[in-house]
Amino acid sequence: MTTSSGFTPLDPEHPTTDEIPFIYPAHWEADVVLRDGATANLRPVLPTDRDALEKMYAGQSERTIYLRFFTHKPKLSDKELTRFTTVDHNNRVAFVMMLGEEMIGIGRYDRTNDPAEAEVAFMISDAHQGRGIGSILLEHLAAAAHERGIDRFSAEVLPQNRKMLNVFTDAGYEITREFEDGLVMVHFNIDPTDRSRGVMEAREHRAEAKSIAELLAPQVLAVVGSADNWERTGHKVLKTLVKGGFKGKIYGVNEAAHPAGDLPVLESITQVPEHVDLAIIAVPIKDVPAVVEACGQAGARGVLIYTTGYADDGVRGRARQKALVKLARSHGMRVIGPASFGLLNNNPAVQLDATISSQDPGPGSLGLFSQSSAIGAVLSNSAVRRNIGVSSLISAGNRADVSGNDIMQYWEDDDATGVCALYLESIGNPRKFSRIARRLSRAKPVVLAKNAVTGQQLPPGHSGRTAITPPSALDSMFKQAGVIRAETIERALDVTQILVSQPLPAGRRLAILSNASALGQIVADRAEELRIEVTLTETMLRLTDEAEDGLEILEAVATSALESAEVDAVIGVFITGESIDPQDVARVLHRAGQQSGKPILASFPGALSDQSTLRGIWSETAHSQEQESEGEGAACLQEGLACFESPGESILALGAVMDYVEWRDKETGALAVPEGISPKAAAADIATHLQAEAGAGSSGPVTLDDLAVTRLLGHYGISVLPEYRFDTPEQAIAAAAQAGGYPVVLKTTDSFLRHRIDLGGVRLGIESDEDLVSEIAQMHRTLEPYGHFDLALQKQVPAGQTAVLKAVEDPLIGPVVSFGMAGDATALLDDWAHRIPPLTERDVYKMVRSPKAASKLFDPENRHTARTDLLEDLCARVALLKDNHPEIAHLELNPILLSPDTMTVVGASIQLAQSAQRTDSVRRAMSS
Repeated sequence: MTTSSGFTPLDPEHPTTDEIPFIYPAHWEADVVLRDGATANLRPVLPTDRDALEKMYAGQSERTIYLRFFTHKPKLSDKELTRFTTVDHNNRVAFVMMLGEEMIGIGRYDRTNDPAEAEVAFMISDAHQGRGIGSILLEHLAAAAHERGIDRFSAEVLPQNRKMLNVFTDAGYEITREFEDGLVMVHFNIDPTDRSRGVMEAREHRAEAKSIAELLAPQVLAVVGSADNWERTGHKVLKTLVKGGFKGKIYGVNEAAHPAGDLPVLESITQVPEHVDLAIIAVPIKDVPAVVEACGQAGARGVLIYTTGYADDGVRGRARQKALVKLARSHGMRVIGPASFGLLNNNPAVQLDATISSQDPGPGSLGLFSQSSAIGAVLSNSAVRRNIGVSSLISAGNRADVSGNDIMQYWEDDDATGVCALYLESIGNPRKFSRIARRLSRAKPVVLAKNAVTGQQLPPGHSGRTAITPPSALDSMFKQAGVIRAETIERALDVTQILVSQPLPAGRRLAILSNASALGQIVADRAEELRIEVTLTETMLRLTDEAEDGLEILEAVATSALESAEVDAVIGVFITGESIDPQDVARVLHRAGQQSGKPILASFPGALSDQSTLRGIWSETAHSQEQESEGEGAACLQEGLACFESPGESILALGAVMDYVEWRDKETGALAVPEGISPKAAAADIATHLQAEAGAGSSGPVTLDDLAVTRLLGHYGISVLPEYRFDTPEQAIAAAAQAGGYPVVLKTTDSFLRHRIDLGGVRLGIESDEDLVSEIAQMHRTLEPYGHFDLALQKQVPAGQTAVLKAVEDPLIGPVVSFGMAGDATALLDDWAHRIPPLTERDVYKMVRSPKAASKLFDPENRHTARTDLLEDLCARVALLKDNHPEIAHLELNPILLSPDTMTVVGASIQLAQSAQRTDSVRRAMSS
């Protein structure tokens, strides 16, 4: 056996640590969520794992040992321990699953004589069977094998080892089996497929949802406070829990066992006589590590930490936070916080109020998530002020562990949650967010509020990578996923109060009711900007003159509008005063809308006092009583009318809801998968170029020459118009003949000037040898002020519109594909459409129509003036190429010439670089 560095051990079967000069692949490390919701650490094996492996082996049953080694083996020999824990991370790779210092599973592969195949084997601790460890190990081994150029796995399994056979079968791969010498020989290709990805995502979803469900619906709680400040810490939290009506058992903990009414109070959490599901920690920062360790020893499944002073305290705090999470995960615990505002679960069967607020929202169907404690308080208070009912509220604080991705996994399965709203200050794994949100949005609206620099720079107390692409790229990713994007928290709650209280509109047709024509016109004008069709406008001036008759007329008009087949939604905009109470108007509109199955909103601008202003969900009944009557855990529309102070806010919020409905109705999830592609051939070419560059001692990006670019793009069915370079006029004439004859285009090879016809870098319509020689001389004279440049020519293709397609590898998002029309205006005005692969067919369709300048591809009747079908196919191919090959650091097709009959890629450039681990790879891992 030869290692990756070319060194051959003295004894290939039993190498020693000193004989294998390896580089530890730290990017393979991952914290993972097991099937039962607990956490564990997965990492490459180390020689120092001998003792842990020996201890795990000693605890295995004879049957487990026999199924793994096909013989009875009371213990592993020294040579075997060395071999199993000493690998080169290339031809021999092994991962261990650790719970603190305890090894609970190990999986490995060994490359066979066929360089593209490896044999895999696993051993899972008997004490941890059934937790999905084998499946996770297989997923990570397959991902590592792909990095090392391995395409297939094989395994020898005893027929009675049904659990291991099921691991392979359930992974979603196409398995072939053969019986030989009493063994089952298993073979399968490990290329990710739609099915294998689906299996991985389904397992990930179930595990993460269960993990959060246990935190939000604990049966046993322990509140750990400080004896020195018990009344203001632990005892205060206990009072809130009791006042909220928590249905489970509660234990107080402080080192002096200070009392807390009738609740049991102990000196240590380890003294709690039953299993603790969630420990709430409210102690000074110096005591937190010891408390977390005690929680782990007591078997707690998770901890909620109010304490601040971690990542919100600079470099020192970030180091504390990292150590805290490592400590918690070593015991399989999840962490909410630090610096958390708390948790709220209004399910009648739970009634968990663990927030630091004096007043929390009542029960309802809205799920709320925030990062910082301050934003959590703002969301909670705003929901109370607007009378919006909440199913659950989670504040992740510094987001050290539990993230928005985890919460969305939970909300997807939570019947009590019908609408999901998040405020994000940083994004640890946006690709995973997009994947989960897209799936969730098909069933439940997802509303996202983020600040202007989310993903571009990190707020205090948060960690994650930042993007190099414009903020619009991240916004495009959210839009692709069907997420309703809100610029502010208030705008997010404007949208959610409609979603939780009103039926979704079936279309974009609107009726406007008002007692002031100017107000109605404001709404109508804004509706037109939002692509909302105003099909009915009714101005009822009598509303304020004769209140009672006016209200009767209003109800009749509102009912008629809602019954109309030409109306999908109604907005009422009314000025009220001394002669009319806004609550009377709200009562009438609400009554009209109750049986219609259509949304109706109300706006009351210009009120003189807060008492006469209606904002939020107006209802005559007490909110909490209304919700409790609906039954346990059922998401339903909240009783009431969505009211706004500003007409502009109401129509903006309704427009966002209509956009969501339009996305959901047209979202198919069908990926754009072009034919005639060869990813393996492309990967081989890329590897060859990168290896050649590394062999030359360079670690920078690799710029491919024209031939290499054409070859790589050809693997994905992308053709580039040949370009012929020359040094003399005679060579130019020969090149013109080689290109297929006249007319030809002359251009400089300079990367900037070759696109600038205005600066003399391009000459079109050359029809003869004489013209070509003349134009060459003229171009050299024109470009002389800029320097001396080589020239090239191409066959001139039919004229048309010119476009540009780019693809980059963003450190935060991963692959980003951008489309725009060629020209200065596009660059100066940032008129680009960004999309994040993988792309659906509709993603591609929308992408080529999103830039404002893309209107040049269509005439006023929206008929094609260019082959946009070919352009869409090209976009799909570039997106797939970029998604499959993160080593492509930068790709640009410029220009792309589009005529009514043809599409030609005139120029192309590609840069390669060693790729970093993407934030949403095929490895299942928790957010960092």
